Amino acid sequence: MGQPDFRVDGRIFATLASAKQGYGNLMLTLEQQVSFVQEMPEVFLPIPGGWGRMGMTHIRLAEASEDVLYGALHTAWKLRVEKNAKTGKKKRPPKDGLATPKKKSKRR
Repeated sequence: MGQPDFRVDGRIFATLASAKQGYGNLMLTLEQQVSFVQEMPEVFLPIPGGWGRMGMTHIRLAEASEDVLYGALHTAWKLRVEKNAKTGKKKRPPKDGLATPKKKSKRR
């Protein structure tokens, strides 16, 4: 926790949790992951373990051009937007406690 992340309506679509190792992380479908890795294996690789088997993908930041990084982020963002619309879930409140406090009802 505490690593930079990118969100749509409070839901993560990319992170920099692996930035110290030189990676960004993208939340993709398994099909998108396979396509990205096949097209540019020097830039994309599945995250090891269960996360990678669900489509979570590393992007090698030093190897990715600005256009490739933009396209990959846009793909992950679009997927998150579509998932949010499909589930109909409302925006999550921030975890830092800065959510707007509820108004207290007046009791008589």
